[in-house]
Amino acid sequence: MSVPEAAGEDAAASHEALLQFLYMAPVGLVQTDADGNIGLINPVSAQLLMPLSRDGSLENLFDALGSVAPDLRHLAAAFAAPNGIVCDGVRIQLYADSSKSSPQFLSLSLIKLDGSRLMAVLADVTQQVRRDRQLRQSDAWLNAILTGISDYALVSLDQRGRINEWNDSIGRVTGFGADAALDQPYSLFDEAGATTAERLADRLREADANGWSLDEGWRVKADGSRFWGSAMISPLPDRESPASALHEDTESAYCLVMRDISDKREASERYRQARDCDYLTGIANRRAFFEAAERELERSLRLPRPIVLLLFDADHFKAVNDRHGHPAGDAVLVHLATSLVAAFRPSDLVARIGGEEFAVLLPSTSVAVAQELAARFCQRIAGETVQVDGVPISYTVSGGMALAGDGAQSLDLLLRRAGQALAAARTQGRNRIACWKPDLSAAGTARSAP
Repeated sequence: MSVPEAAGEDAAASHEALLQFLYMAPVGLVQTDADGNIGLINPVSAQLLMPLSRDGSLENLFDALGSVAPDLRHLAAAFAAPNGIVCDGVRIQLYADSSKSSPQFLSLSLIKLDGSRLMAVLADVTQQVRRDRQLRQSDAWLNAILTGISDYALVSLDQRGRINEWNDSIGRVTGFGADAALDQPYSLFDEAGATTAERLADRLREADANGWSLDEGWRVKADGSRFWGSAMISPLPDRESPASALHEDTESAYCLVMRDISDKREASERYRQARDCDYLTGIANRRAFFEAAERELERSLRLPRPIVLLLFDADHFKAVNDRHGHPAGDAVLVHLATSLVAAFRPSDLVARIGGEEFAVLLPSTSVAVAQELAARFCQRIAGETVQVDGVPISYTVSGGMALAGDGAQSLDLLLRRAGQALAAARTQGRNRIACWKPDLSAAGTARSAP
């Protein structure tokens, strides 16, 4: 055998070994060109990505992940180095289908091999995410017990969640005296509009079920100033059961431990921003929205209340990008996100879940109230302009609305219905809000072109 022939056989054997490794690897591996067109894909990747494919094919990685990781294409295109890690261990939350009680999470790493090749590494990390949540909750519980005692308030709550005893620690941390605090709900320490009566009851039920309920956020003092505080509610061990104590609901039933952790807010906020916030607009990202929305729907099963989902799209957004450039398009998205936060209430969840698609979840809200807020928002956007390098850009938004219930108790179905209503708003001329009706289902979920 000649030297060239031997070298050729060695190369073929090496290639075969590489392919065998690719197909037997315990994680998903996908090799693509710079535009995301798939050249090689192993069975694990195919199994993870196939549920995301609308037509049953897997030809382009960016298209397959477009509905759950819309920024991936942009991140790859913007990566200027000749090679390196584009993103590492990004968690992606998938829709929870009807056969699953909780959502699925994928970890995605994207590596630029050279100017023409990308390698994606995918893994199912659903169990790891669940374990991480349990560990964070346990750490918070221990931290609340073991840290110094000078920055906490110990509050006694009755069966209804109202303050039934006052002590010096409440006055020291919050400034509220006995006259102002007694017989008030524990939301006395929350910002106005930051919670609902149903959410207050949810936390008591969570404490009953899990042994505690922990929350972190802005608190208010008697003088109106704010501090960043954690609030943990625990049921008292020697109380009667919730059902048997209803007729004596003024007796102490829960303990609220509230701590001023303002000095730790900066680190906490950096972690939250990295984990839960959209990199461009700063509002909640897709993963944070799905987690919070799933929890809100689960609570509504235990304590029924109206929940409305709104989906918004910037009308003709592609035309804005084509005419003014992508930086102008980004400015429009930032303006849209900022306007949404300003237009809706602190208790509402505002998130960017796609390229130009935004979601707002309104707990304990009727359709009439949601429709009024959404219509007012559309009018506001239509009357404003975004200034980009001295050039005013006008745009409008369309919205679709769906009410949880009526057979739409899953987030997946609620999103589909809101999407159908959004498609109807576009068909009707854009710059308007449409509410889901049963006859919209017949039209399917396809949306008109942006």
